[in-house]
Amino acid sequence: MAKQLGFFLNSRRCVQCHSCQVACKLVHKVELGPTWRKVLNYWEGEFPLVANRTISLSCFHCARPACLEICPSSAISKRKEDGVVVVDRNECVGCRNCEKACPYGAPQYGLDGKMQKCDLCLERRAEGKEPACVATCPGEALAFGDLAELEQLAAKKHAIKLTGKTEPSAFVALVKHQGHPSADIDPFLQTLQQKENGRQ
Repeated sequence: MAKQLGFFLNSRRCVQCHSCQVACKLVHKVELGPTWRKVLNYWEGEFPLVANRTISLSCFHCARPACLEICPSSAISKRKEDGVVVVDRNECVGCRNCEKACPYGAPQYGLDGKMQKCDLCLERRAEGKEPACVATCPGEALAFGDLAELEQLAAKKHAIKLTGKTEPSAFVALVKHQGHPSADIDPFLQTLQQKENGRQ
């Protein structure tokens, strides 16, 4: 099996500081508007059973990327050595087909109209550094690595693997709220899954 790098998110440790999001924009000099990594908050329930769940999302470098399959100019590719999905912005024609196909909102567009997104910090990793989002997280909520290693970590944290037609390379440990009616199933992640599973 080819190596596949991915992410692990422990939402129990996320403090909603948005450091991962800011670090990503700073390191990659991302212009105002596009956000390669974004922190989303989801509120549910009614008082007194109110729950707040936080998800830090970026490109999941899927096993079968919907963006790659639909790109008419072959600007998107998946690296054999680590499974990272990359985009050649010189080849991108700005059709935004990938934006419509991706269930996680990874493709972003700036003033040049070309697609841009997380590349799992290829340049930083080439220098032996962690991705900016992982290195900056004060709560150590984010981790990255080979999926086989992440799977062992996920098992210890009772995490779930995001699955679907594109097989995202990510595990998520959910925040659980005792007594809350949806303590075991995060409705936000469920919504993402429904969107992907319903993708034509």
